[in-house]
Amino acid sequence: MIKINKKKEGVYVFKLKSSNGRTLLKSIPFSSKEDLDKTLQEIKAKQNTRAKIFERKTTTDGKFLIQLKNAVGETVGSSGLYSSEAGMENGILNIKNSLNTDQ
Repeated sequence: MIKINKKKEGVYVFKLKSSNGRTLLKSIPFSSKEDLDKTLQEIKAKQNTRAKIFERKTTTDGKFLIQLKNAVGETVGSSGLYSSEAGMENGILNIKNSLNTDQ
């Protein structure tokens, strides 16, 4: 599920949530709802292609995280930390599912 919020600073952010309500990924701030919507449409269109919208990262202490990239390769969101690589891969599957679920 995609949850969009307008912050009091006037920026928009989105969270991708699992079916049980757990936050999978938090976005960067967007200056307008139109920019946020455009980015989400691009990501949805590219998620099942060979486009590199998911970047897998490892922290210095051995934890794993996912960064979501837009069409030009900029980071538009980051996941929480995972304790295993398998957990991170499962997180990507959950993110893909949440992108396909209406708000």
